[in-house]
Amino acid sequence: MSLNVVNLVGRVGRDPEARYFESGSVVCKFSLAVNRRTRNDEPDWFNVEFWGREAQVAIDYVKKGSLIGISGALKIESWTDRDGKQRTTPVVRGNRLELLGSRRDQEGGMAPRDPDSDLF
Repeated sequence: MSLNVVNLVGRVGRDPEARYFESGSVVCKFSLAVNRRTRNDEPDWFNVEFWGREAQVAIDYVKKGSLIGISGALKIESWTDRDGKQRTTPVVRGNRLELLGSRRDQEGGMAPRDPDSDLF
């Protein structure tokens, strides 16, 4: 038995990039920043990709700064760079997308953070 499950909640680092194929398939890719529990730590950044219907939802509704939750699996992409060196990077291949922010977040007008608030 094996298990490969990733669940993340964070803010989108850049607008999703869409790619459409002649077969009718669609893929979208973006980065996701996930904060650690302490305020002083830098966020962890993840490369995320979605295919099919979930990709289209991300393309239509997700923007830079959106708060989202994702479920998926970790995969390792590998390629050869210009210098002939073998490179790898982890990618979360999402299969479920949850839009968690407010409607204002989704429209791109994120409310400013209150510095006196204990949230985030």
